[in-house]
Parts: sequence; C-alpha cells; structure tokens
Amino acid sequence: MTNTNLTHDVISSEVRTRDPRTTTCAFHSTGISHSACLPARQVRNDVRLCLAIIYLFTSVICSIAQVKLPRLISDGMVLQRNTELKIWGWAAPDESVSVTFNKKNYQTKADAKGDWQVKLTPIKDPGPFEMKIDASNHLVIKDILVGDVWVCSGQSNMELTMERVKEKYSTIIASSENTNIRQFLVPDKFDFKQPQADIESGSWISANPKSLLSFTAVGYFFAKDLYEKYHVPIGLINSALGGSPAEAWMSEDALKKFPTHYAELQKFKNDKLIEEIETNDRNRSNKWYADINAKDAGLSKWKATELNDSDWSEMNIPNFWADGPIGNVNGVVWFRKKVTIPKSMIGKPGKLWVGRIVDADSVFVNGKFVGATSYQYPPRKYDFGSDVLKEGENTIAVRVINSGA
Repeated sequence: MTNTNLTHDVISSEVRTRDPRTTTCAFHSTGISHSACLPARQVRNDVRLCLAIIYLFTSVICSIAQVKLPRLISDGMVLQRNTELKIWGWAAPDESVSVTFNKKNYQTKADAKGDWQVKLTPIKDPGPFEMKIDASNHLVIKDILVGDVWVCSGQSNMELTMERVKEKYSTIIASSENTNIRQFLVPDKFDFKQPQADIESGSWISANPKSLLSFTAVGYFFAKDLYEKYHVPIGLINSALGGSPAEAWMSEDALKKFPTHYAELQKFKNDKLIEEIETNDRNRSNKWYADINAKDAGLSKWKATELNDSDWSEMNIPNFWADGPIGNVNGVVWFRKKVTIPKSMIGKPGKLWVGRIVDADSVFVNGKFVGATSYQYPPRKYDFGSDVLKEGENTIAVRVINSGA
C-alpha cells in the first residue's frame, strides 16, 4: 500500500473505493443538518363513407383475430432439447391454428378466450429450424436452435453485465462470436395485481463482441463453459433484478403461507398507495439534494485548479469517513488530489479510474467535469478528451455524496 496526499472539504459524510492504494485526504466541514334525411347530392358520398367504415371495421376484426405469439417465441429462440415442448399464443376464440416444425404438423383450436397451445415432441437435432404457424394469418419464426435453456434469475450478482467487466475480460469479449450462445433479456417491470401474459419487449440475441456487453456476466461464463464441454446451443433467459427480495419472485398463492408478505402484497395492489409512496420519496429526495446543493460552498469553487487547499484536513483512502473526524453523518465531502503528468501524455485522451464510492460522485480534472455516477456499486471509470491534461501538476477533484439510503 502506498500513501499519497488527497485533500477534501466536507458538507458531511463517507467514502469507499476499491482502489488498492491508500491515499491521504484532507477535509474541513461546512456543516449540513440533511338521424336524418339527406339531400340527394350527399347520398353517393355517404354510401362511400359507409363502405369505408364497414371495410375499416372488418379490417379491425381481422387484425384482432390474427394469431399472435409471446415475445419469447420469436426469431433466434433456443428450445430445450430432449423434452416435450409447449408452444402457445393467442387467436380469435375457436380459431383453428396449425404449427409446422421439424417436418411435423400440429393442429389445435383456440379456446373461448382465444388461448391456444400445442405440444412438440422431443427434439435432439440442434437445428437451425423454422417454425410456421397458420391461422387467419401466417407467421414464420426463423433461426431456431435446440439445446439447453437456462433461466438466469436473482439479484445484482446475476444482473451484472459483461460491460462492467470488459476491461478484465477484453480478450474473451473480442473472441466471443458464437451464434450458439444466445440471451433473451426480460425487462424489469412490476405488477402487484396479476401475472402478465406477455412482456413488453425482448428478443433473442446471439453472442458477439458488441452484443455480449449486455449479457449477464455470470450467465455468459456459465454458457461458455457448457458450450465448450457439450457443444450444444445454450439459451439464457436473463430475468434478474438487483436488490429484489425473494417474495417478489413468488406467486400470490405461494405467499399465502407467509401472512406478513401476503398482506403486504394486498396493500400494494392499491395504485394510489404506490403513487403516494413514489411521490413522497421523490419529494423527500429532491428536498434533500436541494438543501445540500444550497449549502455546498464547493460547487462554485472547490473544483478549481487554483484553489489553495493547504488547510484542508486529510483522510486515508480507501476508508469510511464515518470512522474519522467527520463522523457518522450524511451529506457531501469534496476530495482533491494533485498528480504529476509527463509531457508524453499531453494531447491524448485519458481514463480515470477511482474504484467504488458510497453513494454518488461528480469528478473534475483540472476544473473540467469528466463524469458522474449516482449509486454506489459500479466502479468509477471515466473517459475524457485530449484537452484536459497538462504537463506537470494536475488536480483531480471529487464531490462525494452519501445519502445514507
């Protein structure tokens, strides 16, 4: 561990990073408490109008009757091998539906609600295949693979993407082109009232150096290992949400065994309650940030290169300011650090990595804003232009906000 000098000024509270080096910071507190008959000439036009309305009405009826599929059953999908498979969708009530797949045809009829399904016989061949679905309309699903399908669910450890680890695994990402590894990303959306028949977005995406950045990192490395071992297509259904509690993934019937959580679910079926909570949270947050911004003398001057910070207190980083003289308070602390840059680096773009910070930060280099992050978990990695650095002494200023949330 090395020690360097890092100065900072306080409007209250706490810093944490994953930077392996220890630095020394200085600070001082500014304080924050926290019918009708028609003329003959109109008849022809009105007949045309009636015909147009009838045609439009018929078109609407036809469009409603057309067979539809859930987003998961779409181009590029991966189906589970060696097991009976359900293909489902919607059509007009009692409408006949035909599904053709892998040289076999399956017939069914929609029920009174318009729901239909067929069961496909187990498949071993990996494909690719096409699936044809015929009713009042004709659909073709292309580029279907058959292999192993995994649901990647849970919290932030599963949700964390390859984007977040791209520097560490750049070689793997660069060679990741593989149409046999695919992900379907389920959008994050809550509904306390009932399960949804479909989702509002999502598609099957195969792995390549560009698309891979949105893959779950844990899921991708799992898929990569499986593919290299078994050489069968791998489909990942990414349905993870950071911080989600276990009960949020349970059905209403399952929650009945847990009276406290079941009662909470019933409470949140009230849209007005949710709106009230969201409004109160938003107002409280806005007021808190308005207060600290109003009291933050550093916003106007502490990012400046010319600032004399010789009387600022110091603090070792990484650390929590709650463990030092500032104490366990929430608010803003400004940190400053001087670094020496050689002539060889001038006129070139730069990248500043400052690890993790609790909770939010805004970063300036030589008085110029280079980046910000609003929550504590991502490592801070800020790219900036070729006009920022200068030969010799350069100043990094970091405004840190700890909201205590």
